[in-house]
Amino acid sequence: MALEYLLGVDLGTSGTKTVLFDTDGNTVASATIEYPMYQPQNGWAEQDPADWWNAAKDTIRSVLDQSGVDPALVRGIGISGQMHGLVMLDENGNVLRRSIIWCDQRTAAECEEITEKIGAQRLIEITANPALTGFTASKILWVRNHEPEIYAKCRHILLPKDYVRYMLTGEYATEVSDASGMQLLDVANRCWSKEVLEKLDIDESLLAKMYESPDVTGTVTKEAAALTGLKEGTPVAGGAGDNAAAAVGTGVVEEGKAFTTLGTSGVVFAHSDRVTIDPQGRVHTFCSAVPGCWTVMSCTLAAGLSLHWFRDNFCKEEMVAADGIGKDPYFLMDQEAARVPIGANHLIYMPYLMGERSPKLDPNARGVFFGLSAIHTKYDMLRAVLEGVIYSQRECLDILRGMGVVSSEMLACGGGGTSPLWRQMMADVYNLPVRTSSSKEGPALGAAILAGVAAGVYESVPAACRKLVKASDPQPPIAENHDKYEPFYQLYCKLYPAMKDCFAQLQTAAD
Repeated sequence: MALEYLLGVDLGTSGTKTVLFDTDGNTVASATIEYPMYQPQNGWAEQDPADWWNAAKDTIRSVLDQSGVDPALVRGIGISGQMHGLVMLDENGNVLRRSIIWCDQRTAAECEEITEKIGAQRLIEITANPALTGFTASKILWVRNHEPEIYAKCRHILLPKDYVRYMLTGEYATEVSDASGMQLLDVANRCWSKEVLEKLDIDESLLAKMYESPDVTGTVTKEAAALTGLKEGTPVAGGAGDNAAAAVGTGVVEEGKAFTTLGTSGVVFAHSDRVTIDPQGRVHTFCSAVPGCWTVMSCTLAAGLSLHWFRDNFCKEEMVAADGIGKDPYFLMDQEAARVPIGANHLIYMPYLMGERSPKLDPNARGVFFGLSAIHTKYDMLRAVLEGVIYSQRECLDILRGMGVVSSEMLACGGGGTSPLWRQMMADVYNLPVRTSSSKEGPALGAAILAGVAAGVYESVPAACRKLVKASDPQPPIAENHDKYEPFYQLYCKLYPAMKDCFAQLQTAAD
């Protein structure tokens, strides 16, 4: 019997990566195409949807060409994508303006407008989140307020990955995990919120049809088949937002499972079989890519970024030495930090270099070394940075635990997850065993798994993950280390409340 295949398309901010997998989850071929981000004003961020489509169709054709696979053997396609971006189309399906994407910060006034019209508490009850500049609803209001002539022509509102779906299938469709980040979804009931739409005066007919992530949302059209090399009629699954797809690709699809990403930002992401919403909006609740389930996630803004900042400003010698021996500078930095005792000789780092999102939601917060004295070296500071980032993730994890979302083990993802030292810190501070995933294709694999479920290759998302997703042996916590970290962590938790007003005063102080 001929092997069968699945396609995962991961539409990121810097580029789109398409990966062809066989139905055992092995990577057969992959291709990536990058594209620009436009910043017409400070704090603005836009991309051209045509760039996304061109990257998707060209990478699909590339992986088919590389592999020599018969397109008839591709059972399905799944798309994962950057969340929150606003794509506006006219009555003929033409793009009306560049997409305002997730990291755009222009909508502070619109967030106030949303909070005023719906009520801060009611907004969290329905959409599971406070009004945030990154989310889609405030972007829709911004276009209506500032570009009324464009808004008047708008007939369809899509998310980034859903525009690629439209170009593949001709269907205006979305799914619950990505739609959760629009601030228009009734997250508990997995449908558009009539109350929110009414209060914001947004016509529901502008929004796409809602699906679950492993549903078939359409099939490849004759036109798209000619452009991509795919077979006409190939099913396209709902897919998922990037973090929800990464959860599927790493097997975090059942109660008790969670991952921590130490990338530029830090994410703690946990699966839950029931909807749980933090009434203070400190962490985000979204619909899971698993039907009938939810996810709770935090996002801190300067996790790996803190270490990158420290490296560039204080570790020039390590960078030169590493280059000389063909090693990564972070490898040498790990070795130096490992020589410093737990607690960094009574030094604590607060990783608020970019303000903070979870669990503080405070743009005024700033980075702090607390307890700095003449005995400290740069290696004490390095160790403190590593520990402080893990303390910030633990603070988010503790909020999840307080909501009843409890994990029995943790998966470490992102660049920071490759560091054995940082993983051990995570295990010790969380007091949980930590694993890593064997696949490095998290979101693309997750999208492909959803396509496989949609096409009937796998019975369910959890069943597919149990078959395909492999993880390393657990790195267990060391009880003695946990006990040493705990007093420093408890002190860390007291620092921000004590400094909150000072951070605000610092921002308003005269230059």
